[in-house]
Amino acid sequence: MTDETHRHGDEALCETGLELYSRALREGGVPSAMAVTAPCLIDVGLLHPAIDDLDRLEPTAPTVALQRLLRASEDRIARERRRGERLADVFEPLVRLGTGASASEDNPALRILSSKERTGQAIEEAMVEGRQELLAIQPHDSRVTRRPDILEGAIKRDQAFLDRGARMRALYHHTVRHAPYARARYEQLTGDVEARTLDEVTDRLIIVDRTVAFIPASADRSLALEVRHPALVAYFINTFDRLWHLATPMHPQAVHQPTLNGITPRQRAIAALLIEGHTDTDIADRLGMNVRTARVHIAKLATTLGSESRAQLGYLIAESGMLKQEDAAQ
Repeated sequence: MTDETHRHGDEALCETGLELYSRALREGGVPSAMAVTAPCLIDVGLLHPAIDDLDRLEPTAPTVALQRLLRASEDRIARERRRGERLADVFEPLVRLGTGASASEDNPALRILSSKERTGQAIEEAMVEGRQELLAIQPHDSRVTRRPDILEGAIKRDQAFLDRGARMRALYHHTVRHAPYARARYEQLTGDVEARTLDEVTDRLIIVDRTVAFIPASADRSLALEVRHPALVAYFINTFDRLWHLATPMHPQAVHQPTLNGITPRQRAIAALLIEGHTDTDIADRLGMNVRTARVHIAKLATTLGSESRAQLGYLIAESGMLKQEDAAQ
C-alpha cells in the first residue's frame, strides 16, 4: 500500500488501520512488517515497538491514544485562535483608518458598521438575501443578559432563513451545551441546522452565503466590519471549517467527550491553561464561563489530584500526565 492511500488527518483512522489496531489490541501486538499496510498507526502513536522485541509492535491503550489525539486537536485549535488574534491585530489600525469619510463609501469590500444596532440590521439584511448557508462562531459571554424578546426575534429570523432551503452551521463554547436558551433555540428550529462546541473559539464571526462576513471591529463590539473581499471571506471560511472539523457535535445529535481517569474534558482544558500561567479571570474568559464556575472546576480538579495549593496543583497536573500522554504511553 502506498503513501498516497494513507494521506489522511491524524484524527482519522482508516479501515485498514482500524483492523490492524483492533488485532493488535486482541493479540497484544503484531509483527512490525504488518505496519507497512497502515503506516498511519505508527505516525499517530497507536502502535509502537516492543521493548523486548523490536520486530514486534505493541498497541497503545485506547484511553491513552484518545487523550493524546484530543490534546493534538486542542493544540490545533489554539494555533487557529492565535492566528485569528494576529489577524485582528493587523487589521486594528486599518479599521481605524477605515472610519475616515471615504473608506466605507469608496471601498464596498470593507465597510464599518458604527453601532450594534446597525450591525444587527446588516446581518439581518444579508440573511434575507441569503439562499444557501450561514456559518457562525458565537463565543459565550456570561456577562451578557439574553433578553427573551431578542432571542425570540433571532429564532424567527433563523427559521425564515432555513425555510428558504438554506442551511446553518454554528460553533459555540462547550459551556453553551448546558445553557437553557441554547437548548430552547435548537428545539424550536427545524431544517438543515447543526451546532458544535469547542473549549475555545475565536471572536464572533458570521458568514452568509460565503460572500459576506461580519467580525467585531472593537473590543466592546460597538463597531463591526462587514467584509466582502473574496480573499478575506475565503480565509474566514477556512478558519471556520478547520474549527468545525475539530468540534464536538451538540445538535441535532449530541456527542459527549469522555471523562478519563476521573478528569473531565472541562477540567483538562482548565488544567492546560493553569500550567500556562493564566489567571482565573483569563481562564473563564477563554472558556466562556464566569469566574465563579471556573473556580469551582479548579477546586474539583485540585481535589481529584490531591492538591493543597495553586503551586502544587500545577506540579500535580504535570506529574499526572493528563496533558502529556506521550510520556504516559512509554
